[in-house]
Formats: sequence, C-alpha cells, structure tokens
Amino acid sequence: MDQGTREEVLGRLAEAVGSVAVAHPTRVAIDGPPAAGKTTLADELAVVLRAQGRDVIRATIDDFLFPRALRYPRGEYSAEGCYFDTHDYGALNRVLLDPLGPGGDRRFQNAVYDRDADAVLSPPLTTAPADAVLVFDGVFLMRPELIDRWDLRIFVSTAREKTVDRAVIRERQVRSRAEIERRWRERYIPSQQLYFATAHPTDHADIIVHNDEPSQPVWETRTN
Repeated sequence: MDQGTREEVLGRLAEAVGSVAVAHPTRVAIDGPPAAGKTTLADELAVVLRAQGRDVIRATIDDFLFPRALRYPRGEYSAEGCYFDTHDYGALNRVLLDPLGPGGDRRFQNAVYDRDADAVLSPPLTTAPADAVLVFDGVFLMRPELIDRWDLRIFVSTAREKTVDRAVIRERQVRSRAEIERRWRERYIPSQQLYFATAHPTDHADIIVHNDEPSQPVWETRTN
C-alpha cells in the first residue's frame, strides 16, 4: 500500500483509467459504503479526466433507485431491504451499462429516477463517443448483477465509525443525530456486512482507496 497526496492518488486513478484498453467506453465503478467519500472522489476524478481531454459521463446509483413506495417492503430500517429492494439494477444495465459495453450502440440514459421528486425519469438518449469514460459511484457495485459490467473497479474504504461521524455532519440539517445513527447502525452498516459476506467486493476491486484521511489517502492495487 502507498500513501500520497490526494492529487497524487487522483493522478494514479486517471492513469489506471487511461490504461484500460477496450473498444467501447470505459466503465469505471467507484464503490464503497455510505459516507466513505465515493461521490467526492468520482467528481474529482471526472475533473482530472476532462482536463486530459476525455469525454466523461458522470452517473450515480442514487439515480437508479426504485420509487419510494417500492423501496421499503421490509421496513425503513431493514438491512436486507437496503441490499435487496433499493436499486433498479435491471434498468441500470439496460439503459446505461450495456449500451456502453461490448456490442452496445453507445446510446444511453444516465438516470431513471429523481430522488428529490420521487419520480420516474426518462431523459433523452445520448450517444457516447467510443473513447468516453463513465465514472459511476454508488454502493453495492460489485454485486453479481453488476460485477461483469465494469472495466475498472475502485473501492473506497473507510472505517465504519468514520462513516457514521461523516453522516452526522452531512445530514444534521435534515435529521437528528439519533435518527442518523439509528439508520446507520440498523440499516446501512448491516447491509454492508451482508454485501461483504455475499459478494466479497474488495476481492473484485482493481484498486482500493483507503479514505480515512481524505487529504492523504492510501492506494492499494489488487491482483485478482
């Protein structure tokens, strides 16, 4: 494992993206538990790649949720519900990952759901250049429904207690600390434990970014 500045780690991630040799857009997964820093890392990597002249498609698992009425059949605090009932992987593969993959026509949609409005979306189709990069962040991206769709797999790792602390800071304007901690300890953390027990995500990752200290992340390359 190697520690570096954030700029150095972003540079190494961009090099890893550039080393992927495929005849279709490069599909990059940035996986990790809630509040690990996935979205921030994905946004920053997209900036670096665009500065290098790459056409970047930014998308997130939060835009591939089932509508709220369908997401909680097991209850709002269910870890199993978080893992099994939350995300529309069929739609994600159909409208984004498969069109950008081998044999795809590169005509894609980068969202099917508006979380704020709790509404289904159907944005117009966009055609990606063959050398585009999809930078996609979210939880559970190495699960069986998705694992073969990625050309580069990055896992952002953070100590569990740090994710709780970050969640409190991030969400304290809209939820009480007690509510945030309950949601984390009953739903999100156990759902990650279920994910690790069933899908073994770090075994599938090409790169692990240990993000306990975001200004000095630690880089680990996996040989699968």
